[in-house]
Amino acid sequence: MRIGIVCYPTVGGSGVVATEMAIALAQRGHEVHLLSYDRPGRLRRGVPGLRFHLVQVSAYPLFRYPPYDLALATRMLEVREEADIDVFHVHYAIPHAVSAFLARSMCGDNACMPFVTTLHGTDITVVGSDRAYMRPTRFALEQSNAVTAVSRYLAEETQLVFGVRKEVEVVHNFVDVERFKPVARKPWRERPDEERVLVHASNFRPVKRTADVVRAFAAIQKQIPARLVLIGDGPDRDHTLAVASDLGCIDKVEHLGMQENVQDLLPQADLFLSASETESFGLSMLEAMSCGVPSVSTDVGGCSEVLGDTGRLVPFNQPEAMAQAALKILTDEALHQRLSVAGRQRAIEHFATDRIVAQYEAIYARVVG
Repeated sequence: MRIGIVCYPTVGGSGVVATEMAIALAQRGHEVHLLSYDRPGRLRRGVPGLRFHLVQVSAYPLFRYPPYDLALATRMLEVREEADIDVFHVHYAIPHAVSAFLARSMCGDNACMPFVTTLHGTDITVVGSDRAYMRPTRFALEQSNAVTAVSRYLAEETQLVFGVRKEVEVVHNFVDVERFKPVARKPWRERPDEERVLVHASNFRPVKRTADVVRAFAAIQKQIPARLVLIGDGPDRDHTLAVASDLGCIDKVEHLGMQENVQDLLPQADLFLSASETESFGLSMLEAMSCGVPSVSTDVGGCSEVLGDTGRLVPFNQPEAMAQAALKILTDEALHQRLSVAGRQRAIEHFATDRIVAQYEAIYARVVG
């Protein structure tokens, strides 16, 4: 099958999943064309059957905001004509689903360019629910040949916010369990100072509440030797590090910024922390689980669907509760080992790449007819 995939190039969940999806589909023998305004961070070079198409936006002085949606629609139509695309899969509703509808309209035949829209979270809960975008988002979803959401929570939220008549199918995010896997490490009792390593990975947007991660860590390292590794970058980075300085734990916080080798870094940790205000799925937690790293997360959105009983959930905006849950895991090696094994097994059984990609392949086949 010839498949077009449209995504944002950033390290957020939608961009990561779409890029990994493109790679997995190409490896399964499909011809895949990936479109975005920049090369996605997770896009590996030299994958047979996978081609990247840059969407260029003209910076005409008249435009205060360059019309990316129009440029994308044009590029989608061009790629469809050049490569005879069977189906487009657009990740994140705004503006990708609207651009797909426009491209199909320019094609002049509704059957010429079927498209599947996958919702990832803030495209519904934040952007899509904005009054300026609600009606076009609802329209684009209704015009999609199929709509999927990455969690039951998000599917229900979509129906609640938009009242769409179209079915929203749940297809969870996935992880490459062969790349994200445990490594042999010394138990903390055999390390210098018995230091525990905690990790957080995100795009450091306000919704991720990275400062709350630091607040929880500050309480943890007062009780046990610990170090916090921060992976990623974004608008809340400076504030997060400032909070660490104010709380006197900055010397125990290591900010690595953007990293391409996340699969090598996560297995080095003992615990993953997530303090998000809302989280439609929690892809970084899943990648940590696959590496045998337990998680403590706020009980929001679809986090419970990811963790099951392999981690601990705490109320939102309560860093002290997060610290207490983390300390119970980090001071009980038997409990830590049970959660580590259970998380790895859950990732393999429920979220492995082949299992999830096969679900999307079935949707493509149905849509193409």
